[in-house]
Amino acid sequence: MNLSTKGRYAVMAMVDLASHSKGKPVALNEIAQRQEISLSYLEQLFARLRRGGLVVSARGPGGGYKLARTPEETRISDIMMAVDEPLKATRCEMGSPRGCTGQQGRCTTHDLWEELSRQIQIFLSAVTIADVVNKRVLGMSRPVEFAAAKQDNVAA
Repeated sequence: MNLSTKGRYAVMAMVDLASHSKGKPVALNEIAQRQEISLSYLEQLFARLRRGGLVVSARGPGGGYKLARTPEETRISDIMMAVDEPLKATRCEMGSPRGCTGQQGRCTTHDLWEELSRQIQIFLSAVTIADVVNKRVLGMSRPVEFAAAKQDNVAA
């Protein structure tokens, strides 16, 4: 599964915006310089983010963009959806009668990849811009206890 630059750059730019706004609009060229993202690409992303209700723009001198909601209220999944970043690991379309194999059936690992897509969505819905800014992301997912799971299987 690939996460495109569209989703990664949108999240990077929104985190930058939250980190540098201090209640005032931030110019896109400042974000572009700090994050090393093309200004024209950022303009396209921010048009989508504005349509998605995640940012508001201010024109004129001192203009730029501000978050439409607080960093605590803005989930990473909201950003991904606003820029049309698909969060799926399967080849087939959800709800489509056409399967992963291009025929009527699903591939043998379909359920695995569909569940992975759901887990990614759940995780990104639980993380906010504030979490990223405040470096509270690492450790949010609990590691699987392989040793305990192995012992349970042996005992059974």
